[in-house]
Amino acid sequence: KTEVAMRAAFVAVENQTQVAVLVPTTLLAQQHYESFTDRFADWPVNIEVLSRFRSAKDKTQVLKRLKEGKVDILIGTHQLLQETVSFSDLGLIIVDEEHRFGVRHKERLKQMRAECDILTLTATPIPRTLNMAFSGMRDISIIATPPQKRLSVKTFVQQHNDTTIKEALLRELLRGGQVYYLHNDIDTMDRTAADIRKLVPDARVGIAHGQMRERELEAVMSDFYHRRFNVLVCSTIIETGIDVPSANTIIIDRADKLGLAQLHQLRGRVGRSHHQAYAYLITPSPKAMSKDALKRLEAIEQATDLGAGFMLASQDLEIRGAGELLGEEQHGNIHTIGFSLYMEMLEQAVEALKRGEQPDVEKPLSGGPELNLRIPALIPEDYLPDVFGRLTLYKRIAGCKTRNGLKELQVEMIDRFGLLPAPVKNLFAVTELRQQAERLGITRLDAHAGGGKLEFGERTPVDPLTIVKLVQSGPNRYKLEGANALRFVEGSETPEERIEVVEALLKRLAAQSIKQDTGS
Repeated sequence: KTEVAMRAAFVAVENQTQVAVLVPTTLLAQQHYESFTDRFADWPVNIEVLSRFRSAKDKTQVLKRLKEGKVDILIGTHQLLQETVSFSDLGLIIVDEEHRFGVRHKERLKQMRAECDILTLTATPIPRTLNMAFSGMRDISIIATPPQKRLSVKTFVQQHNDTTIKEALLRELLRGGQVYYLHNDIDTMDRTAADIRKLVPDARVGIAHGQMRERELEAVMSDFYHRRFNVLVCSTIIETGIDVPSANTIIIDRADKLGLAQLHQLRGRVGRSHHQAYAYLITPSPKAMSKDALKRLEAIEQATDLGAGFMLASQDLEIRGAGELLGEEQHGNIHTIGFSLYMEMLEQAVEALKRGEQPDVEKPLSGGPELNLRIPALIPEDYLPDVFGRLTLYKRIAGCKTRNGLKELQVEMIDRFGLLPAPVKNLFAVTELRQQAERLGITRLDAHAGGGKLEFGERTPVDPLTIVKLVQSGPNRYKLEGANALRFVEGSETPEERIEVVEALLKRLAAQSIKQDTGS
């Protein structure tokens, strides 16, 4: 993810704009600063960092140079969102570990610059962001290919047991590695460190948590990185982005108190090189844990594949709901109207905006044009006896938006259930006609043995002149009825003939409307 961020930052700087890199913790800000500085060493790029490791005097200088446009890339924690921070020409905002920022933080980002590109990076996207990506409001890219020789982390959920902890510590230390011991209670952290020294006298134990003084915390992390300690007793401050390749075992005390995404993030602190990594989730007895905690631990134990974060985030979306897209509530309007209807309304609004139109909120949601060809178009029971299977396929057929999608579904059905009987073929043909009718702005289409009738909607792309010419070309076959209807007379006894007649008429209307468009 950092590699993607660096390349995006490089493109933005080359285009003469500034880049803001927003990160949740001081440690990660420092680490990114060092990574960016190393990477851009051969380029004339000014990189600065804003975090509590910097003195007030330094910060003032950085902000002054930033306003003058002398800083190209600014890396910082929440301090970047303060009113005092003003950019000369901000072109790109990179939000690392996006799940650690609230809605208000993101609203502040939008205020910083309206015409700004935003790149958000996270292994576990929050439900709101994931939902926006699924609905087409944001673009999403999934990095599913792990680095070469990267192994997935072996995860064990176990009750607290000194023998297990000693074994885990010794295994890592004897192969020359380092260990994170996560104990998220600052009051008892010293006692925990003393217990580890008793268990493994050879261990060199350090302590790190968010309430330490800036210089002290910086020194401890630097010492751990340079292997002066081999066991770090720490709080969840290490959760985001810390990269110590030689640390390949993490022991998480009271894992039942942590969230699903949090556990996945913490587990991601180890296994960052080609060595096999281990994560031990230490819990009390199952009776002392809540049902949700047990579910979380079960999910994290099963989701050990590389790139499992996306799967966990999808589960999170299902469990918690997506929340309001543009408000601050974590549970929005979806509950009141149902997920499918909500997504349909959202899709309609997004499509309208993409066309450059104002979404019409008064317009009723249509399930597409109403077609009645008076032919059997269904999935027969003797072809697929399972009711649930038939319903699923009806929904999938109705949800297909393209001709290719329908063809793929036909191939799948033939593969699964055998050759398609006539009613199923009719069903696919009618669905394809419905797609064509929708593109022509037709709201209703009736057809019978002797002919039929089309009704056009208000926003049809078919030019009225086209319909007039069609009527003039065959007054016995085509008649205008009212302001928005066209009646046609043509015999069609069999379902195949009727489908052909309707298809030919729709093609003729489509060809004429395309000619009109290109001519104008």
